[in-house]
Amino acid sequence: MKHIRPLPRSQRGIALITAVLIVALATILATNVSFRGYLDQRRSATQFIMDQGFEVAVGAEAWAADYLQQDFKSSKGGQVDFTQRWATPLPPIPIEGGELEGVMEDMQGRFNLNSLVSSQNNKADPDAVARLERLLQLIGLEPDWAQRIADWIDPDTDPEVPNGAEDSTYTSLTPSYLTANMPITRTSELLALKDFGIERFRKLEPFVSALPAGTTLNLCTAPVEVLDAFATDGQTEYSQSRENVTDLRKQRCFPSLSDYEVHINNLNASQKQHYKTQVIGITSGYFRASIFITIGSTQFTMYSLLKSGGQSGPNVTFRPILRSFGST
Repeated sequence: MKHIRPLPRSQRGIALITAVLIVALATILATNVSFRGYLDQRRSATQFIMDQGFEVAVGAEAWAADYLQQDFKSSKGGQVDFTQRWATPLPPIPIEGGELEGVMEDMQGRFNLNSLVSSQNNKADPDAVARLERLLQLIGLEPDWAQRIADWIDPDTDPEVPNGAEDSTYTSLTPSYLTANMPITRTSELLALKDFGIERFRKLEPFVSALPAGTTLNLCTAPVEVLDAFATDGQTEYSQSRENVTDLRKQRCFPSLSDYEVHINNLNASQKQHYKTQVIGITSGYFRASIFITIGSTQFTMYSLLKSGGQSGPNVTFRPILRSFGST
């Protein structure tokens, strides 16, 4: 039998270091494989929850559309007010692994930013700009923003005098960009206005919408600040009697067209007729359903803009025309 000589001491040290390195690399590789596997599992679980949340949200959206359809079938002349079922928030409802909540808002109860530009001549409407200026004052913002918002929407490049802002204002920024010069689809576009900022947006957002130009304001659901902004006599009656307005709206549409007429009596007959048919009303065709879903520790949110299909009476239908999502 041959005698096997042991390795020299220096070589034994190298072999030991090599073995330690191999073990360390194997450990790192195993840890990495395990961590990647964990991440893949988490991604798959999160994706499954998001898919589940989306399907539940779409079902809740159809439920909201059905609520609106039933309300419209039973309403008189298409009147929309807070006594109807759509106005009652949906309390937490158990679903598999979590719960569902929802609330609907009448978007025609807000100031429509696209009304700042006349659909007839594509120019800024001075009456609409004046109404937005009053609204901004009532909620504690600078009225100058009304002209800047009108400039963002109107198709020309001539700034409104004296506070407008067109391309020359935005091309000087870093990065530079141009004004939209077209109707907006989301009120979040206001954040693109120079120096407007998130704080102003949070103050203004509950009072404004982005609907087609020519959409009338629903008096029955408008906030008191918006009601006062649309009053041509400059009165702030509704802001001063907020609680009374809230109480009356639990019983009926308030203010109705006849209730509100006292605030437009300074207009001549032709102007008053135009105001009551083209500017204000008591009907609505646009609603936003906010749907909140919690599954485990994941929250899924869908905002759906529902539009009336144009029919009236028992044949009215609602369909989603715009969706946005969020999750945490």
